[in-house]
Amino acid sequence: MDAQGATTVFLALCIFCFLFFTNWRKRSGNGKLPPGPVSFPIVGNALQLKTKDLSRTLRKLSETYGPVFTVHFGSERVVALHGYEAVKEALIDRADEFAARGHMPIGDKFNKGLGIIFSNGERWKQLRRFALTTLRNFGMGKRSIEIQIQEEAQYLVKKLSSTQKMPFDPTFLLSCAVSNIICSIVFGKRHNYEDRKFLTLMGLMNSIAHDMSSHWGQLYQLFPSLMDVLPGPHKKILKNVDELKEFISEEVKKHQDSLDPSSPQDIIDCFLTKMEQDKHNGESEFHLENLITTTFDLFIAGTETTSTTLRYGLLILLKYPEIQEKVQKEIDLVIGRTQSACMANRSQMPYTDAVVHEIQRFIAFVPLALPHSVSQDTPFRQYVIPQGTTIYPILSSVLHDSKEFPNPEQFNPEHFLNENGTFRTSNFFVPFSAGKRICLGEGLARMEIFLVLVTILQNFTLKPVIDPKEIDISPQMSGLNNIPKPYQLCALPR
Repeated sequence: MDAQGATTVFLALCIFCFLFFTNWRKRSGNGKLPPGPVSFPIVGNALQLKTKDLSRTLRKLSETYGPVFTVHFGSERVVALHGYEAVKEALIDRADEFAARGHMPIGDKFNKGLGIIFSNGERWKQLRRFALTTLRNFGMGKRSIEIQIQEEAQYLVKKLSSTQKMPFDPTFLLSCAVSNIICSIVFGKRHNYEDRKFLTLMGLMNSIAHDMSSHWGQLYQLFPSLMDVLPGPHKKILKNVDELKEFISEEVKKHQDSLDPSSPQDIIDCFLTKMEQDKHNGESEFHLENLITTTFDLFIAGTETTSTTLRYGLLILLKYPEIQEKVQKEIDLVIGRTQSACMANRSQMPYTDAVVHEIQRFIAFVPLALPHSVSQDTPFRQYVIPQGTTIYPILSSVLHDSKEFPNPEQFNPEHFLNENGTFRTSNFFVPFSAGKRICLGEGLARMEIFLVLVTILQNFTLKPVIDPKEIDISPQMSGLNNIPKPYQLCALPR
């Protein structure tokens, strides 16, 4: 190597060492940051993080560094909270301090800080308050929305009957059923299951959820600037989001043309009415961009979370036919074969209720929760979390706590049953997160999961196309969401 080449290598090493020690000092601070593995410039702890199962990697780090530790997603410093006590202390006991939404590159990219899910400050407060009030006005948690769910469940039964005992993938049927419920609230109408445009929308949402949890989606979370210029499947996410928002924009235009402010028919009508009322208020967050993004948030969150939970639940019941049989016996005893299931039945069906809860606990659909943040330097235990630091409360660590749920990696409805067979509640049941950012559609989702699952099992026995012992109920991918492996089943009329 000539002198010039040696000098270049030497300078490169000096720059690397400078960046490394600068990063290390920033991580260590004055000793008050939570401990964590040494990170490297640019890549952070990427070499230690398994993007196919991030929650499992973070669990192993917690065994070394404790329940509150620092890790770097690329160049971004993140504080992880592992276990019930740490998560509860942050999200519930100190809810206001940890209420801000943390940095999530891919969500920030397609929502640009608008809407409900990825917004902060006064915008988030105004829009969340509006959404909660309007959802309640349109029946969330009330008998009126229960009737809509019951009716949609019967449409689903007809579609399942049309499979004529032949194997099929339940993904789109479940998505259509769940999406129609949120469509009736947001858009004021439901869609036919054969509607091509509707099926296209279901495909877009399914693709977005899949790609965000994929290896490529997780790499985007670590290296957003790099992934922006690299080709790959992650590019589809933004394209699919744009298509969904275009559909919403068309619906908004139709609503603008037919709006009767004295008689709003759905959430879009209510938002448009609020826009008109606040048109001279310079601080109002009720404008067209927020309408489209808020609707997008409600539409995709109200479809994918519940439909994937149901899809995963059916896979688990295929794996354990004895559990399915016990649920059906309870359904026959309490409801019978002809009467529609209702929420009042749930208190009389402890085993079925336990199965529903265990499905949500076992799959830990959003294992890390969406990120939180602190808006100022925040003392937490013996540490100080710097302003703007992204916080990940690891929900899977609560849902899979071995002291609360013995053998948590095994599916067992007994986790939610007392010795006498009555239903057992648990503070560790946090599939919808907790605190200020708890899922605003929790009440609706709980009703949907119970009523749709019970209606399916009331009318059909589900049979796998392979030996139940060969069914793998571990997730196909575990990123933003835990996604089940693709499968087929046969629905045999009872």
